[in-house]
Amino acid sequence: MNVAALVFLVLGAVFNIMGNLGVLIFPDVYTRLQASSTCSTTSVLSFFIGCMLIAGWGPMTGRLLVITIFFFITNPIAAHIIARFARQTGIVPWRQSFRKDPESGEQDG
Repeated sequence: MNVAALVFLVLGAVFNIMGNLGVLIFPDVYTRLQASSTCSTTSVLSFFIGCMLIAGWGPMTGRLLVITIFFFITNPIAAHIIARFARQTGIVPWRQSFRKDPESGEQDG
């Protein structure tokens, strides 16, 4: 296996894990959506570049390129539709208050 292909495949796995952790850790739908859409886009790009390097120049590389272009068009549109629907249904973005309580000196939130 090509070293460059292995690097791209590992990079795709790292981005995928980071996106999954972002979905589990972040507090609201908007930040979770940002983590999942950004990391899924970069992980799919990395996976497909690694697969293109393994396949070499040929029909398979063309198919992978078409799938990549399709994914880059549809993933941001899907994320925008989900965020717009969340906004229209009244889901407000999460805000943490960093006010200090004057009596105890502890942070609120």
